[in-house]
Amino acid sequence: MIFDHLVVGATDLEAARAHVEEALGVSMQPGGTHAVFQTHNALIGLEDGLYLEAIAPNPAVPAPTRPRWYGLDRFSGSARLSNWACSVTDMDAALDQMPDGTGVPVAVSRGDLSWRMAVSRDGTTPYDNLWPALIEWPVGVHPAPHLTRTGIRLLRFTLVHPQGDVLASALRGQLSDDRVKVETGAVAMQAVFDTPHGKRTL
Repeated sequence: MIFDHLVVGATDLEAARAHVEEALGVSMQPGGTHAVFQTHNALIGLEDGLYLEAIAPNPAVPAPTRPRWYGLDRFSGSARLSNWACSVTDMDAALDQMPDGTGVPVAVSRGDLSWRMAVSRDGTTPYDNLWPALIEWPVGVHPAPHLTRTGIRLLRFTLVHPQGDVLASALRGQLSDDRVKVETGAVAMQAVFDTPHGKRTL
């Protein structure tokens, strides 16, 4: 799997957008709505083919018939970095190698984009939501190239978990990315960026 994007969750999209824009000093672009999970988002393009997504439940539509992805039905408190996603080229084969609770493939769309996402029954991922959500884009399709360049580059992404050694071992078998670090401690997630305004953290 390959690091795909970061997720800032919130109960309200404007709160998520404001949190990201204040932290990084760059305006987010409008995203769209996701019918299956009844969420909406805003986006920032990052360097190296990554992007950052702010996401929240969409109050303009009825609640979904299944739990929302990224654990949004359980989300409380202030907007914050809450999830990350990794892309795979063959979702079905990849899921055979993932921890229990990674999810099952769900077809999703936003505007003219469509993809598959692995989502569990309760919308969370293993290791207290620190395991990446899996995403499979169609060949040649990805939102990052269509986002405005911001000059923001991810320098380090740190996951902290009480079983940090176990999580680190599981990730090593699936992901090779020097930016991703795992530490042992209370559950937390932090991303450090190089921006036009200097180093910034989420």
